[in-house]
Amino acid sequence: MNKPIMAKATAVWLVDNTTLSFKQIGDFCELHELEVQGIADGDVAVGVKGFDPIANNQLTAEEIEKAEKDPLHKLKLKYNAAAQGEEKRRGPRYTPLSKRQDRPASILWLVKFHPELTDAQISKLIGTTKPTIQSIRERTHWNIQNIQPIDPVALGLCKQTELDAAVQKAAAKAAAAGNVMSDDERRKLVSTEQSLGADPDEPKIPSNISGLETFSLSGNDAEEDEEEKDGDLRDAESYFNLPEDSEEDDDNR
Repeated sequence: MNKPIMAKATAVWLVDNTTLSFKQIGDFCELHELEVQGIADGDVAVGVKGFDPIANNQLTAEEIEKAEKDPLHKLKLKYNAAAQGEEKRRGPRYTPLSKRQDRPASILWLVKFHPELTDAQISKLIGTTKPTIQSIRERTHWNIQNIQPIDPVALGLCKQTELDAAVQKAAAKAAAAGNVMSDDERRKLVSTEQSLGADPDEPKIPSNISGLETFSLSGNDAEEDEEEKDGDLRDAESYFNLPEDSEEDDDNR
């Protein structure tokens, strides 16, 4: 641990209660020297209550006194034996209580739209258990009739980058196993960034309607052209020509 907890509040306390230089306080709290000067001038950290590093076992009074006498001395955190040997806990992702009820909907979405994902990948993505995933797959979940598939990214259970990474990993595993995927399955394995950067002119027609690209309801265009040629074509003026005797009849009247 190289940085004290509540670094800015610790800097406020050191500015108010010691004669340490701004550089010494900045180096200890990993703040810029000008930022520490701003704390002293009252322009930075306004309203922040000072955090006593001595009372909280981060510094000793002797260390502070030594640094006050020597401007070149750098403060060192107090050695805490209880903090040694601690490792980050490894386990399933923590899901807040307010979102745990949304996990079955996310599992159903992943099972439906990404069947290539394994139970372990789904469990790691949204922080659930394998028995729950299995019950969703086999549709034996107690509330399966009321569950609607919802994207876990939209629910905030995982990030889009995490989902893309899991999908790409599944694609690489399937390719290594030699499994042949259809065009629809391969399109599902494309990440969001790749799909957004794809050529918009590229046709993306599902395989179940392939072969119908040239289908037309209007029939053959060549036949329509021949019918137009054979038909009685008249120009517009032919409909407005009046008989020559019409003027004589008007004069006789």
